[in-house]
Amino acid sequence: MKTFCARLWHDEQGQDLIEYTLMLAFVALASAALFSTAGSSVNIIWSKTNSQLSTAAS
Repeated sequence: MKTFCARLWHDEQGQDLIEYTLMLAFVALASAALFSTAGSSVNIIWSKTNSQLSTAAS
């Protein structure tokens, strides 16, 4: 049992998969944060444009 645990501890197979998964999770969280702030910015721009078009039409 001791040798099994020692081999398991030193086994690095699958390490790349975990690193790529963590990197993908970080990119997904960063993208979600950027899209949430971009959504409010687009809403502000859309509102300003709409009010200027309404003013120009009247």
